[in-house]
Amino acid sequence: MVFGDLIRKARQGRFSQQGLGERIGVWGTYIGQIESGKRLPSDKRCLDLAAALGLDSGTLLLQAYRQRATSTEARRLFDRMAGLLAGPSESVKTCDGGVNSEPHSAGAGGSGDGSGGDSQDRIGRPGEPPFTRGAYPSMYRGRLWTFRQYAGFSTPAETNARFRDLLARGQTGLSVAFDLPTQMGYDSDHPNADGEVGRVGVAVDGLWDLDALFDGIPLDRISTSMTINATACILFAFYAGLGKKRGLPSRALTGTVQNDILKEYVSRGTYVFPIADSMRLVVDLMDYCLREAPKWNPISVSGYHMREAGATAAQELGFTLAHALSYADAAIAAGLEPERFLPKFSFFYGVHNNFLEEIAKFRAARRLWSRLVRERLGVNDPRCRRLRFHAQTAGSTLTAQQPMNNCARTTLQALAAVLGGAQSLHVNAYDEALGLPSDTGAQLAVRTQQILAYESGIPDTVDPMGGSYAVEKMTDALEEEALAVLEAVDREGGAGEAAANGFTAACIADSAYDAQKKIESGETVVVGVNRFQGDPETPVSTFQPTQDSEHRQKLDLARSRGLRDADAAQAALDKIERRARGAGSITEAVVAAGLAGATVGEISDRLRSAFGSYRPGG
Repeated sequence: MVFGDLIRKARQGRFSQQGLGERIGVWGTYIGQIESGKRLPSDKRCLDLAAALGLDSGTLLLQAYRQRATSTEARRLFDRMAGLLAGPSESVKTCDGGVNSEPHSAGAGGSGDGSGGDSQDRIGRPGEPPFTRGAYPSMYRGRLWTFRQYAGFSTPAETNARFRDLLARGQTGLSVAFDLPTQMGYDSDHPNADGEVGRVGVAVDGLWDLDALFDGIPLDRISTSMTINATACILFAFYAGLGKKRGLPSRALTGTVQNDILKEYVSRGTYVFPIADSMRLVVDLMDYCLREAPKWNPISVSGYHMREAGATAAQELGFTLAHALSYADAAIAAGLEPERFLPKFSFFYGVHNNFLEEIAKFRAARRLWSRLVRERLGVNDPRCRRLRFHAQTAGSTLTAQQPMNNCARTTLQALAAVLGGAQSLHVNAYDEALGLPSDTGAQLAVRTQQILAYESGIPDTVDPMGGSYAVEKMTDALEEEALAVLEAVDREGGAGEAAANGFTAACIADSAYDAQKKIESGETVVVGVNRFQGDPETPVSTFQPTQDSEHRQKLDLARSRGLRDADAAQAALDKIERRARGAGSITEAVVAAGLAGATVGEISDRLRSAFGSYRPGG
């Protein structure tokens, strides 16, 4: 959409997914990319915008200069100058036509002690360090969170049909679940893959599978998230290769690859290579994306899986940020500039049932990350200190008993994510405790997000929970508890060593044991499980993929292998192994191998040959 079209929409008060800025009035209207910091407004654009909307050009230019400022002091100076220019009686017009004297609606609040003392350093303003109140100044007033439902099962063609259906129902981003063989670096015809092909995610063997998975889906107009770790560079390389096949340069692609290997060693288990070699692959992919795919987030540091394994909210924060620091240190050691890669870091958190604690957790995450980047990494650029996160409602809280109760659980959790300032959100289907989401369950999950976005009125207020005594106090407490967890990791020698020696996994296991004891004793109530069981339940129909999907995937793999240039594929695989044993971009070599027809398993085998395989305790 061209700039003039955006201006016309702004004049009409229509705030679309293009991400228009916070308000229409003396503060001006900015394109979402400008407000998010991805693009700085030029003087000429500001003057054009002022003329188009009949705004005061001086005030608008001051706001542009404020956007460019790199220090809090400079921003406050521009705020004061803008206030003098506007005059004491000037009010700010809101997007719904009302008048609001405070641009961010909810109060800034105190520090949690109820004293209302100096809280600027700990609370601040939305979109400014320490980001307690939100990652961006306008939050959902400018752009809603992305509705990103996680999906993947059976064959690429069957998952493609689910993707198209979700997009037709209003989902605004894709999230791919891969099956275990793909995650572990095995092709579908490997003996270790028998019975697992397409079971917990979609099977992907080669670039042709991604082509089928995204058939009819324009890669340059949709953002894609991939939950993949040990084989992250392979799946991203296939995606980049698919873009090239469709005439799209990698710099046109938007999305995120999880690429968070440390949490695999401590909670999830889909590791392949030794820790040091895996960390090399993580940084290699980061480097490639910074050079070739600047719109792509090459890492999403995940607390979700550790929380699902039993971690407390504070442990989820502490261990996740410890892992993030470890990735940052590794990238710096490899020669990458933190001012370039830190703005591309994203995070992934779970949302559990303790409503206020979860809201406070997200606020504490932003504030603590902002602090750690400044104090530990020595970086003060606000773009680097901003924590952006995806949230997913907690699968571990879903119950097979009385599964309709899960509708209430996921709605409450989704609301906490929104009030906590998530940039994207997945809501679990109510029937996921019984199997893969049914069509009905998947639709209800999308509708839950849409009702929160379009009917609740919550997005109209930036940081609605700001100033709540309970939330601010919990935020302070969680920040300190998470910092204690992080310091315990430091005493073990850092996140990598804590993963290798079992410290992190043991902490999570202890917490999981304590939580389960409380459920079994009845101290923690789970409705429909240990209380309020009620009458016998009506069976819920569950979704089942077709029974012959594994057989069809294996046939397609054999056929695709037969169609490729075998010599070209082997030459590309040889290059991967040489780079793994020596130097040079491994991801670059994997992109070429994918285009030559090499498979996930073949590429992984070459990396295994160079690196070896990880053995716990070995």
